[in-house]
Amino acid sequence: MVVGDDRRTGFSRRRQYGVLFSYVVAIGGAAAGGMLLLLSTLNPPLFSAIRMTVADMTTPVASLTSGAGQLLLAGPRAVGTYFAVHAENAQLKREVAATRGLLTRARTINYDNRRLRALLRVRDRSPAAVVSARVVSSTAGSTRRFGLLNAGRLSGVRPGMPVRGPDGLIGRVVETGLNAARVLLLVDPDSIVPVRRTRDGVPAIVAGRGDGAVDIRSVDDLGMRFTVGDLFVTSGTGGLYAPGIPVARAVATGRDTVIGRTVARPDTFDFALVERPFLPLPSSSPAPPPVPPPTNPSSAR
Repeated sequence: MVVGDDRRTGFSRRRQYGVLFSYVVAIGGAAAGGMLLLLSTLNPPLFSAIRMTVADMTTPVASLTSGAGQLLLAGPRAVGTYFAVHAENAQLKREVAATRGLLTRARTINYDNRRLRALLRVRDRSPAAVVSARVVSSTAGSTRRFGLLNAGRLSGVRPGMPVRGPDGLIGRVVETGLNAARVLLLVDPDSIVPVRRTRDGVPAIVAGRGDGAVDIRSVDDLGMRFTVGDLFVTSGTGGLYAPGIPVARAVATGRDTVIGRTVARPDTFDFALVERPFLPLPSSSPAPPPVPPPTNPSSAR
């Protein structure tokens, strides 16, 4: 026979004491609440003093409890903040990368616009302009220095025509195709340009070296003194280049021959203006018609 489990309250003294204690606490709490309510009505100053005393006693405990709660919440909050900041940082990096690309393109467009405006001003002043073209490539790995234009015979470009950029002289056309032209650059060893110094008009010669620089040579038998910064422009001698186009600057001091740098730097070649020769070669005069041989009167009989 199985004895049933007796779950009544009186079965355990511990449970009896617990129930009794809960009753005592409930009755005491109700009594205290009633006394405080009555006190707040009959003597508000005393009730206020008691309330502040209790507050002074419980404030440290409440502060400690609040600090412990904040400390417990700080860990999850820090983890959440880390992931949020990490995601925001990644988003900002993507935006910066996109903005950097846009900024680079904007700077490139701005640079091209400045160069084109400068070239247009040159074209407006040049009565011999043939066509504006882009320098699509240039050689830099050998002693021979050429550039390639994206304009040729269909645009009126012919061998021997001068080529200049927004900054100064670039060279001359040596070969042409239908839509392309080959330009001999000033730094090529075969390039020779008659020039004059701007500050006193003394003539000189600018010859290419093949290494990115040029030689500025004196044409005076007495010798010529060069100083750093001397600017040389085309003189018009020879009839190919119009006078006054910037060509080179001296980068050393010396006599007879010094090293110079072209005003139009090869690393900035982008847009170019092809011009007609300053003094075109005169066309050859037509040959006189042949004179018929004189007829013999005796043979006519």
